[in-house]
Amino acid sequence: MAVFQSGLLVLTTPLASLAPRLAPILTSAARLVNDTLYVHLQPGMSLEGPAQPQSTPVQATFEVLDFITHLYAGADVHRHLDVRILLTNIRTKSTFLPPLPTSVQNLAHPPEVVLTDFQTLDGSQYNPVKQQLVRYATSCYSCCPRLASVLLYPDYETGEVPVEPLDVPLPSTIRPASPVARSPKQSVRGYYRGAVGGTFDRLHNAHKVLLSVACVLAQEQLVVGVADKDLLKSKLLPELLQPYTERVEHLSEFLVDVKPSLTFDVIPLLDPYGPAGSDPSLEFLVVSEETYRGGMAVNRFRLENDLEELALYQIQLLKDLRHMENEEDKVSSSSFRQRMLGNLLRPPYERPELPPSLYVIGLTGISGSGKSSIAQRLKGLGAFIIDSDHLGHRAYAPGGPAYQPVVEAFGTDILHKDGIINRKVLGSRVFGNKKQLKILTDIMWPIIAKLAREEMDRAVTEGKRVCVIDAAMLLEAGWQNLVHEVWTVVIPETEAIRRIVERDGLSDAAAQSRLQSQMSGQQLVEQSHVVLSTLWEPHITQRQVEKAWALLQKRLPKTHQALN
Repeated sequence: MAVFQSGLLVLTTPLASLAPRLAPILTSAARLVNDTLYVHLQPGMSLEGPAQPQSTPVQATFEVLDFITHLYAGADVHRHLDVRILLTNIRTKSTFLPPLPTSVQNLAHPPEVVLTDFQTLDGSQYNPVKQQLVRYATSCYSCCPRLASVLLYPDYETGEVPVEPLDVPLPSTIRPASPVARSPKQSVRGYYRGAVGGTFDRLHNAHKVLLSVACVLAQEQLVVGVADKDLLKSKLLPELLQPYTERVEHLSEFLVDVKPSLTFDVIPLLDPYGPAGSDPSLEFLVVSEETYRGGMAVNRFRLENDLEELALYQIQLLKDLRHMENEEDKVSSSSFRQRMLGNLLRPPYERPELPPSLYVIGLTGISGSGKSSIAQRLKGLGAFIIDSDHLGHRAYAPGGPAYQPVVEAFGTDILHKDGIINRKVLGSRVFGNKKQLKILTDIMWPIIAKLAREEMDRAVTEGKRVCVIDAAMLLEAGWQNLVHEVWTVVIPETEAIRRIVERDGLSDAAAQSRLQSQMSGQQLVEQSHVVLSTLWEPHITQRQVEKAWALLQKRLPKTHQALN
């Protein structure tokens, strides 16, 4: 059967009966759609009979909100799918709602196939029902001109109509701040304006639950705060965060898709309170279990500034059943960033000027990042290692190509009594002094690059096919032309300082000064093809390196694979 980029799934079974069947339905849909799957809730709708089916309002109850949460939680098994539950026909009990839209809604990814769980009596792909399904879909949403249709029957064989389970309430996932117990059938109150906030990096299903609940509650405007600048510093692997503009772009597309009748005000969140702490027109705030205390702090801040408290709605965290040992057990952007480690982030450079049988990796990272340990792990997997520090020692040695130029530039007081260059004295002279550092690098970098090329020739003669240049200043020196790919090792600056102090016996200030003389981890990552980190236990670092190496073998040019 054909696989489509985007599709629309129309769910017609009552929600309580549908809940236990969701997993096979989503699995069936995932086999047919490989990109964006829109889900339209229309419980009780019939696709039989001559009359054109019409979209009807669905009363927003806590059962509906719970169902939305469970649907997104179930969809997390199929991570290739970008699932979006359309909320246009879900209405709160408020009286100020606009009528259901009569025009066709334009979706960001026009569906190529429409699917439904509607059951025909004999379980067949009954053509008139499929025609009704297509007519219904095209009357509500923008669709491709030649829309395909499929009836999904994932849990029973042809000719067997399933017995619907008893009405069993879904587990509660939404908790209003009010201590009053809520029932599943209880209607959800609507508000004119509300707020929700987060980092929204690599928009995932837990984000979508948070945003969807906020969209159901808001009837006129939703303010969405997107964390930026100082609020990102404490994030895990901040170097791999999507840029603010990219996060906002994906977020805005999702919001307009799921509820185009709302006005969205997406703004940078620069402090813990944001507009929720100061905007008197806001009425509610949606938080997660993790950020509930932050929501309480916002309300205390509002009261201190003579503003009314916001109604808080707390969303249960989605569990990540496939998390690794070093990842959080919830669906989390930080886990997604961890899974990027070792992956190819951008296409490699073409380097026809390099030896044709040698594939060269440039390994870099800030001081203390652990790149030397990564280099040794790569050596264990078969790579030829060129250590730029060792090349520097050779260049500095008496009789070496850099010895005389460096002594002439910095004077004989940088020498030990035996005439060897004292690198600590030289380092103290140049670190923190841009002018002096440039004099040194103008001497050293071309010399080390020449020595590296000689080492590459040696790697070829030894029959090596992958070569790694271990160089902290790889990008600053402009050595990209020596490599096919740049691999960067990242570590939080605080951890790097701790390691430098422990390893080199420097003060915190001296260690920080050393880091300030280098490109930041963020700047390095922006020019990198692969990112690794030594933040966790050694066996996790080893697993990262093995993953990166295995992926490298798959993309090596065939000439390299044949010889490797």
